[in-house]
Formats: sequence, structure tokens, C-alpha cells
Amino acid sequence: MTTGVRRRMGVEERKQQLIGVALELFSHRSPDEVSIDEIAAAAGISRPLVYHYFPGKQSLYEAALRRAADELAARFVEPPQGPLGARLLRVMGRFFDFVDDHGPGFAALMRGGPAVGSSTTNAMIDEVRHAAYLQILAHLGVEKPSARLELVVRSWVSLAESTALIWLDGRRIPRAELELQLVHDFAALAAVSAAYDPDMAAILVGILADEPADGPFGELVGRLVALVPTVAPEGGAPSLPDQRSR
Repeated sequence: MTTGVRRRMGVEERKQQLIGVALELFSHRSPDEVSIDEIAAAAGISRPLVYHYFPGKQSLYEAALRRAADELAARFVEPPQGPLGARLLRVMGRFFDFVDDHGPGFAALMRGGPAVGSSTTNAMIDEVRHAAYLQILAHLGVEKPSARLELVVRSWVSLAESTALIWLDGRRIPRAELELQLVHDFAALAAVSAAYDPDMAAILVGILADEPADGPFGELVGRLVALVPTVAPEGGAPSLPDQRSR
């Protein structure tokens, strides 16, 4: 007969275990609602031993936040092959996978959680946003963006973040629709900026040249065309297309 013997973990291994346990708990409840006792129980160790590895809940929270931030930033990494619309749609799928799996934890990450205003958490949040920004520029093949392109990309990253936070409060819009809408939002932001700036217009033309008619951007064009008022004969009042036939 054999008996189970608990394996003694090294310092770094134990710290990584505690970070994983804390992140899992923070993913399902607000960090403010998770106690050190719960983290210790989930890890199968005593409360004093948690404090042996981390000075307090705040330091453990920041370590868990660091792991979550790195994972979230990685969701924006996408091979630069194929039409941009399809690439952004895959990015949004992975982004919302993270949001779905780490609801309260995602909200805590983006809002600062119990460490609102701390330089550490604010720096992590800015790192995630900047990583996403750089990835989108890489997809566009631009190393030194113009002021307008920077505005478009940073605005879109912020929009994706705020949209996800609002969606978490009730999930009232189907997730797949929201992912596609955010891809359309990127095209819309680029199109508006292109109307003011020839360099942005050139970028937009390059994007659309590679887009198939049945891709995300092609679908957006179709939806917008369907909304354009038709001109009535002999100068009469324009009318909207009959939406019932769609």
C-alpha cells in the first residue's frame, strides 16, 4: 500500500502557484471580495505561509495582475498574413475569450481594482494598451505613424476596452456581433480620418484593396450601402431602402 506524500515546492514554484490561484479567484470575483484565507485554502497552505511569499494581498494582487496583463497583451499578437479585417476579427475573438474567462479580473485590471491610482497597476494597464497599439501598427505595416493614424489606433484600442467593460454588465449584445462591430468600428474610424488626410486615405485604400467582398470590411460596405437613401425620380423626396426585404 502506498500513501500520498505532498511534494515540497521550491520558492519560485510556490509563488507561481499562489499567483495562479489568486488569478483564478480574481477572475470570478472582484479582488476586493477575495481574502488571503481563501487564497491560502485554495492553494492548500496556511495563511502565514502566503505572507512568507508575499508581504500582503496587494503585492499578490499586483503579481496576478502582471500575469493577466501579459496574457491579455498576447491576445493581440496575430500573424501578418491575409486580409486585415479577418485578422482583426481573430484578435477580437481572443480578446473576448479573455474577457469572458476573466470577467471581474478583467474589470479590475482595466479599472485598477483595489489599487486604483497606484503607479504599478497604472503602468501595467498602459503597457497592455501600448502593446495592443503596436500590434495594430504592425498589422498595418507602419513603423512611424502619423498623428492621425496614432489617433485612430489608440482610439480603437480604448473603444475595444470600454466596449468589453460595458458588455460585461449584463452581456446584452451577442458576443460574436460585438466582435464584428468592433472590427467595423476600426474601419469607420479609419474612413473618417481618411476624409481629412491624404496619408490616411492611402492607408485605407491599401487596406480595402486586399479585402474580399465577403470579409468583415466588405460586409460593412454592404450594410452602409443598404442605408444610403435612394433618390426619387423628378427631384422628389429621397426614400430609404425597404429594410424588410433584408
